[in-house]
Amino acid sequence: MIYKFKSKAAGDVIMMGPSGDQVLRLIGKDPAAKGIIEPAAMPQAMAAIERAISADEAARKQAEAEAEAAGEALPPRERVSLRQRAWPLVEMMKRSHAAGKEIVWGV
Repeated sequence: MIYKFKSKAAGDVIMMGPSGDQVLRLIGKDPAAKGIIEPAAMPQAMAAIERAISADEAARKQAEAEAEAAGEALPPRERVSLRQRAWPLVEMMKRSHAAGKEIVWGV
């Protein structure tokens, strides 16, 4: 599935299914073909994404430190980081929250 997040306060954000599913779970929503994020829920959603990004980056730094201590090289990331994937949606939430507009997908 492809998610197309829409808001009257920002341009559309498109995410592939697995990335969209992950971000929706992070903000406490079940992945679904249709949905809405109300402006009142956006501050909590943005905070949840920021916490997940911090945890992801801390885990990577810890893995790098452990690999260095063992004298090994940690392979480079093979995928786009959570920060890179979630940034467009977080920016959309900031603009939408400021304008009092909801974010919808699948409609």
